[in-house]
Amino acid sequence: MPAEPCPERDGKGLSPFLRRGLLNQLVCLVISLGFWTASPAGHGLWAAALYSYVIGNLIWLIVDGGRQLMVRLLGPGRERDWPGWLTMAPLVAIGGVGGYSVGSTIVDALLGLRSPSIFASRGSGLVTLLVAAAVTYGYYTRERLQAEKAEAEQARRLALENQLKLLESQLEPHMLFNTLANLRVLIGVDPARAQAMLDRLIAFLRAMLGGARAQRQPLHAEFERLADYLALMAVRMGERLVVHFELPAALRDCEVPSLLLQPLVENAIRHGLEPKVAGGRIDVAAAREGGTLRLTVRDSGVGIDPAAATTDSPRAGLGTANVRERLAALYGDAARLELQPLDEGGTLATVTLPFAATTATATASATAAAA
Repeated sequence: MPAEPCPERDGKGLSPFLRRGLLNQLVCLVISLGFWTASPAGHGLWAAALYSYVIGNLIWLIVDGGRQLMVRLLGPGRERDWPGWLTMAPLVAIGGVGGYSVGSTIVDALLGLRSPSIFASRGSGLVTLLVAAAVTYGYYTRERLQAEKAEAEQARRLALENQLKLLESQLEPHMLFNTLANLRVLIGVDPARAQAMLDRLIAFLRAMLGGARAQRQPLHAEFERLADYLALMAVRMGERLVVHFELPAALRDCEVPSLLLQPLVENAIRHGLEPKVAGGRIDVAAAREGGTLRLTVRDSGVGIDPAAATTDSPRAGLGTANVRERLAALYGDAARLELQPLDEGGTLATVTLPFAATTATATASATAAAA
């Protein structure tokens, strides 16, 4: 048979052998109803069902058990657990003849009847062999399709993981380069504040690298990293930057993709507040709305062109495109990012994604210890 997701059990907790056995009971039921309908003057539905179930299950045990034995003796062919039709054809013939002969003998003894030998009744023998071959091929085809589907899903997951790794490899240098560019400017105009900013940067990178970041982290860890980054920006901008966080206690352990909001906060600083002489305010908040989590980054900066709110314009550049691609890769249509200009000035970035609470605190503990 084709490769299974697990050698012993599938995703539903049943081994492939047991799944085929359960399916075989349905096949026996259909065959018994067919024989009873075709020969209403025969021995009745009970006798037809008894012959069908005993013979059918014996054939299945011989063929399926023999297949597994042959795989162990010969080794798998092109597909795991399937030795090939050159081996299976004789095995189906042996199973058909043996299952019919032994099964009919058992039922004859129980019912006090006498069935013709499979060799004496060409019709019964031919039907038995054809049914055995058809059922075996049906099981083979069904599991081959399931295996191909599982392989396609595994390939999709691997592609998704590689895509996320690529996106994250773009995200971290993007954030670091922006910070270093700010530091370079500050060195020339205010060395003391540049020194303070460099100290903040070292602490920030130590926390990130020491935390051994996973693809996901608790929401409170996400907010803590944002607080570290904004502390860096506060060294450069001074009183021009005001920051406010709003994280309800019930959402602290909610899992989110790591550094999901970082690019949005960077955009708010770089394209919203820095071009504004007076600076402004950044509000980062989280709220639950039914089965969704709503994360917002609001700034009081220069705002965004409404026509650019849904495109990758300079105001919504690499960082925003990265967030959109990560959401699409992780959640498909179940998550989205929206940018909108505010009437009072500034921009509101809203991330909506499925709510996922977690009681695991290992990531949070590691992050706290590293900080």
